[in-house]
Amino acid sequence: MSDSLKVLVVDDSPAIVDSIGMMLDFEGFRVEKFYKGSDMFKTLSPESKPNVILMDMWLSGEDGRDICKMVKADENLKSIPVLIMSASRGLEQSALDAGADAFIAKPFDINDMIEKIRLYSK
Repeated sequence: MSDSLKVLVVDDSPAIVDSIGMMLDFEGFRVEKFYKGSDMFKTLSPESKPNVILMDMWLSGEDGRDICKMVKADENLKSIPVLIMSASRGLEQSALDAGADAFIAKPFDINDMIEKIRLYSK
């Protein structure tokens, strides 16, 4: 049931964060929004783990793949599914090599995104 699922949305574009947040909120997800991967990473703890992290690959001076590697290297956080988004479709393998559980190409279909969030948050 999605109303109990917590999704962290990370993108350096406030418009994208807000639009994804609105759509996920409408679907019943609990959404936390971040504009920097490092800010999101600082809030992660074993006690308040999200069900999924949905993160852009390019984050104003930060690489989402590096943030993903940090999450996956942490023994207490590595079980959190990380879905990386990018308009650079050729970088899907690079995202997966960094530990991402899935890649979402931009522009994305919101129904496909929601389906992936539900699939990986089980």
